[in-house]
Amino acid sequence: MAARNTARKRAFQILFEGDQRGADVLTVLADWIRHSRSDTRQPPVSEYTMQLVEGYAEHARRIDELIAQYAVGWTLDRMPVVDRNILRLGAYELIWVDETPDAVVLDEMVQLAKEFSTDESPAFVNGLLGRLKDLKPSLRRDEG
Repeated sequence: MAARNTARKRAFQILFEGDQRGADVLTVLADWIRHSRSDTRQPPVSEYTMQLVEGYAEHARRIDELIAQYAVGWTLDRMPVVDRNILRLGAYELIWVDETPDAVVLDEMVQLAKEFSTDESPAFVNGLLGRLKDLKPSLRRDEG
């Protein structure tokens, strides 16, 4: 599943770049695709990366509401940017992508936190996404 791991990492990077630039993630995704097609040094953007970014964009408002509601002691705007975007990606995949097992999503997001964030971040990401996993059936009902 190295391809999925890479796809998640790229999706996280796109969400992070959009957040940092104050740009729409779909615009950033289009930029990444355009660059990969015009510059052979740039890796291609996989279908799964596109699915993750587009899915997040579709549910962004609800995802931010959930993170803000369940992040004990953190407001969304005060949260480290890396953690915020790992949580956004993880929340989307956890709640709306049925073919990925929940344990895989949690593990992959914790690994991203270990690679890109602080020593405290993996536990924070795991705890918050674990809470969303437990609440997933009711979260889906609430949306409909």
